[in-house]
Amino acid sequence: MLLDERRASMRHASGESIHPGSRMKGRPTIIVGAGPAGLAVAASLKAYGLPFEIVERQANVGASFRNHYRRLHLHTDRALSSLPFLPFPEHLPRWVPRAEVVRYLEHYAQHFDLRPRFGVSVLNIRSDPASGVVVETDHGPLSSDSVVIATGYNRVPIIPDFEGLSSFTGSVVHSSSYLDGAGYRGQRVLVVGAGNSGAEIALDLWEHGAHPRLLVRGPLHVIPREVMGIPLQRLTVAMSFLSAESMDLLAAPISKFSLGDLTPHGLIAPTRGAAVIARDTGRIPLLDVGTVALIRQGLLPVLPAVRRFHDTSVECVDGQTSPIDAVVLATGYTSGLSALLDNTGLLDGKEHPKKHGTRSDHGVWFIGFSNPQTGALREIAIEARRIAKEIKEAAA
Repeated sequence: MLLDERRASMRHASGESIHPGSRMKGRPTIIVGAGPAGLAVAASLKAYGLPFEIVERQANVGASFRNHYRRLHLHTDRALSSLPFLPFPEHLPRWVPRAEVVRYLEHYAQHFDLRPRFGVSVLNIRSDPASGVVVETDHGPLSSDSVVIATGYNRVPIIPDFEGLSSFTGSVVHSSSYLDGAGYRGQRVLVVGAGNSGAEIALDLWEHGAHPRLLVRGPLHVIPREVMGIPLQRLTVAMSFLSAESMDLLAAPISKFSLGDLTPHGLIAPTRGAAVIARDTGRIPLLDVGTVALIRQGLLPVLPAVRRFHDTSVECVDGQTSPIDAVVLATGYTSGLSALLDNTGLLDGKEHPKKHGTRSDHGVWFIGFSNPQTGALREIAIEARRIAKEIKEAAA
């Protein structure tokens, strides 16, 4: 840690906010997004005395957490999920609930006197030889030598074009619009997608008296959230210096011991290991928070991929037809970055940045666009400090 960052960290830990005042110089860095990543970068820049401006299209900080389903808890250990300089309160549980994450982000912004411009939508981001990086907004253009894009890994919902879905007579919502299962009591609800959101939504539906079915479209790894009281995230961080192949060799017996063979219940494990898949594709395994127990007890039927929807049922690829009253599409998101960037050469074929957490070309940084097994918030905190340091060095 650099000397000035260490001093800043000591001031923050003691509850003292930084007020750089006249130390701020140069053109402000533009930070797009006031979620955890944007706030973390802002606090890290402030620790260096560097100016910045945060723009946010929503009316509050942490909009994505505010809009998530109510049952959501962090799947990562509280102690490994704090943003730079300010830990989560120790009285909170290990798995922090959504509402407390929102309170933490609000307090974080207040503590460091971070004042985003709310209600400002970014329309386009482009390089300009004369102006540097230009951020076009619905409130006029902004320009800077450095722009940090922190709009989030999950920004634009993916709505698959399933055959017959338009003729289904029940309700259909994407997981981004799902709040809780209260309105589904007694209904047969198909949850499409067995990622972490889909699996927890299925659990939430059952807890609210619905009759969920979980549609698993292909092989997936399932891992426990903790082993003998130890968060699996801690073990993953401890093994992160190993190759993905070595991590899989060590982790496979842990999952087998904790969860057993789930093949008879319709959950087929991929042939490649979880760490290798995460490295090569960015897809992380399903972290079990209680869904597996429902599946084992026969309370949550697992269905294979969809062949087509009918007016009151779904037909799967194995030929079975299941009557349903409602559908929740936990089918993921895209970043939506290609719609914002003129220079799409900064992105890969999946709308993810080719570089994140460090400088890309043309004065642009991306943060929060990975989904690491070591924890997204933990990595955001690391990336934010690195980005602030690089911006400081670029401005020197």
